Amino acid sequence: MTRFSIQKCSTVAGAGVIVAAVVASLIPANMQIRTGLHWQVEHFLVYFLATSIFCLAWSRPFIVAGVMIAVSALLEALQGLTPDRTPDLPTALSAAAGALTAGVLAKLVILARKLALARAKQI
Repeated sequence: MTRFSIQKCSTVAGAGVIVAAVVASLIPANMQIRTGLHWQVEHFLVYFLATSIFCLAWSRPFIVAGVMIAVSALLEALQGLTPDRTPDLPTALSAAAGALTAGVLAKLVILARKLALARAKQI
């Protein structure tokens, strides 16, 4: 697979995860499908997954993580507009932690890859 097709597939997959998160955040609470995990763990995992996927498409993980943190805060705030939901700061923070963790791990992978390539050129 070429870099372009990986970038395209990652963008579509990441957008799909975000669309699913938007729908799950704004539909009535009784229509939600739950995993059985605590909702803070669910938020962490969803934003970790989405950020990781987007980091495959764009090699700027801290920018991706920052955008995902803003998206998580916006979705949490929008829940205040629904009749059966209330915004929850700890939940927003767990989503932000998932995005930030994925961004940091992606940056470490990028740096390790650059270091390995630099060492290979020296040999």
